Amino acid sequence: MISAGAPAPDFTLPRTGGGTLTLSALRPAKVVLYFYPKDDTPGCTTEALDFTRLAARFRAAGTEVIGISKDSLARHESFCAKHRLGVTLVSDAEGRVCEEYGVWGEKKLYGRAFMGITRTTVLVGGDGIVAQVWPRVTVAGHAEEVLAAAAAL
Repeated sequence: MISAGAPAPDFTLPRTGGGTLTLSALRPAKVVLYFYPKDDTPGCTTEALDFTRLAARFRAAGTEVIGISKDSLARHESFCAKHRLGVTLVSDAEGRVCEEYGVWGEKKLYGRAFMGITRTTVLVGGDGIVAQVWPRVTVAGHAEEVLAAAAAL
């Protein structure tokens, strides 16, 4: 998994709302990259709604919030419309970015092993360097914690 102090791997991925998003093009803004397992599942929906609820405060702190999963762009668009999400989602359908950031790997649920995204958040400074990483995120209160870290950066 990527660690604080490392350069954030650059990427260009399809984004909700049309077009593509390139991480380095967002500089000098700070960027929250929240990696999540799957659109429209309970924990992922709660996390997206929490970041949406705080979107204006993130913007006021000079921070962009980007959600990343392996879901298709069409599924992301549907998820955004259904829940009126106010954050940008990007589709890493091939999983390249998830692998570069170290969030793709074996998981276990009810004794069954499978490959998937470990819910992780990465805060990237305006200089493109990883400022903080939250591995194996617990959703409750997480968006607020990330906002506090972004505002202090």
